[in-house]
Amino acid sequence: MCDTSLVIKEIEAKSVLTKSNLPVADYSVNPYGGCVHACKYCYASFMKRFTGHEEEWGTFVDVKNWPDIKNPQKYAGKELFIGSVTDPYQPLEEKYERSRTLLKHMQGSGCTVSIATKSDLVLRDMDLIKTFPNARVSWSINTLDEDFKNDMDKGVSIERRLSAMKAFHDAGVRTTCFISPIFPGITDLKEIILRAKNQCNLVWLENLNLRGGYKSVIMDYIKEKYPDLVPLYDAIYNKKDRTYWSQLDQEMKEFTKEQGLIYVRDDDSIKRPFEEPPIIANYFFHEELTPSAKKAAKKKEN
Repeated sequence: MCDTSLVIKEIEAKSVLTKSNLPVADYSVNPYGGCVHACKYCYASFMKRFTGHEEEWGTFVDVKNWPDIKNPQKYAGKELFIGSVTDPYQPLEEKYERSRTLLKHMQGSGCTVSIATKSDLVLRDMDLIKTFPNARVSWSINTLDEDFKNDMDKGVSIERRLSAMKAFHDAGVRTTCFISPIFPGITDLKEIILRAKNQCNLVWLENLNLRGGYKSVIMDYIKEKYPDLVPLYDAIYNKKDRTYWSQLDQEMKEFTKEQGLIYVRDDDSIKRPFEEPPIIANYFFHEELTPSAKKAAKKKEN
C-alpha cells in the first residue's frame, strides 16, 4: 500500500527516453518523477527544481504518460538505463505499470536494458526482462543492518532485495549488487560482498558524495547516531581529505585478491562479459570518472 499522504499526479511527457552521458548507457529512462523511497542521501533530489513541486523530496511522485514509441527497432544495440533518477519499481509501479509498459513497448527491438531498483516488485516482470539481450538488474545495498536501512530509506528490506537478486541470478539474468552509497565507518563492504558474491555478476562500490541540501541532513544524522564518526566525516566532507577512500581502495585490492575476485577501477566494467566470480568495480572518485566518461562517449560518437 502507498502512503495516502503522497502527492501523486499523472503528467504527459513528450518522451520517456533521454540521451545519456552516463558511461553505462545510451539512454536514460525514468517512468516516474520523484520517488516514495525518500532516501536521505538521494542525489536525484535535485530533480525537484524541475518539477514545480514544493513538497519535500519523497512525498510526491509524477506518473509519466508518454506517446507510443515509434519504430522501437531504431534502438537496437543501444542500452537503456531504467531508473537513473527514480526507482522504476517503487510501490506505485504495482498500480500504474509504467515500467512494465515501457518494457512491453521495447520488447523485441534489440535494445539492452539495465534496471536499477531497491525493490523486489521487479520480480513480477522477470519473464519480460529475460527476453532482452544481456539484460541486467541492479539492487542498491549499502548495509546488512535493517535498522540503519530504515533510517536511510523506505524501500523494501535488505533481505527482500537479496532474495530478488538471487532469483534473477538463478534465472540467468545478469545481476549487480550496487554498494552505494558507502557510509564511511558504517558500511561494511566485506560483509556485503561475501553475502552477495554468489548471486551477482558485478559489484559496484560508490562513495557517499555529500552535496546540496542533503549534506546537512546526513551530517546531523551522524552527529546524533554516530558521534564517534564526526571527526572522520568532517575530514572527508568539509576538509576534502581523500585518505579514507584511498585506504579503502587498497584494503579492497587485498581483500578481493584473497577471495579470488576480480577488482577493477575503470568505466567499462558494465560492458564486460557474464563472468564468475563477480567483478568488483571501484567508483569512489566521481570527479575523475565523469570527465573520462564524457571523453569516452565523445570518442565513440566520432
